[in-house]
Amino acid sequence: MLAQQWLKNARDIMTRIEETQMENIRKAAEIMADSIEAGRWVHTFGCGHATIPVEEMYPRIGGFVGFHPMIELPLSFFTRITGEMGVHQFVFLERVEGYGVEIMKGYTFDTRDTMWLFSHTGINNVNIDVALEAKKKGMKVIVFGSASEAVGKKTRHSSGKTIFDIADHVVDTCAPIGDASVKLKNHQDKVGPVSTMAFITCVWMTVTTVAEILADRGVKLFIHPSHNVPGDDTAKERLEDALAEYKRRIAGV
Repeated sequence: MLAQQWLKNARDIMTRIEETQMENIRKAAEIMADSIEAGRWVHTFGCGHATIPVEEMYPRIGGFVGFHPMIELPLSFFTRITGEMGVHQFVFLERVEGYGVEIMKGYTFDTRDTMWLFSHTGINNVNIDVALEAKKKGMKVIVFGSASEAVGKKTRHSSGKTIFDIADHVVDTCAPIGDASVKLKNHQDKVGPVSTMAFITCVWMTVTTVAEILADRGVKLFIHPSHNVPGDDTAKERLEDALAEYKRRIAGV
């Protein structure tokens, strides 16, 4: 069954992440922990399916305050496929240079903030715009993507740089540049993409490390609890506390 082939491919990528990226993940987590401990933000951004790791980490059970999701609807909601907000428009928009500059105008940033970007290939203009603007504002820029596989890929941006060139720190998701990983009989194109699985793996390896670092420093985390556990009478209260802390911090953004 091709299901087993996809599973093997996914496991191999997770193994490569463990074997090659642990130190990079630790360094990224330390930068993020510094921002959160300072009462500031780790801003998270991606386009297309690279918004999935942004949505996965916060808000959700087991996530905690400190990560600020920046999700542009035209760059994420294209599941109507055709017609209004369809795939054609999305592909066009993620390649429009200057769009990311306009996105960044909508927020107030601080030099203590971190910008965490997700981009599989690193060549599209919106992500590069956001990275360049973040650097101009004095933020550290962390990029997760298929960095080693993207070497030699030509950027679409007038700066001549890919997002990996701009980053202060990179974590390689180890996914193949073509993303789809399973060959199919009588077809040119493969099926079974793995980049999202790789992104999510790296996200939770990183976020749990951030939590570990902050806990070791004695920093109180405002964690979103599960409110579906029988007998837990304080979950609602802890959730309200987390949301109140988020509201307090986000007021200046």
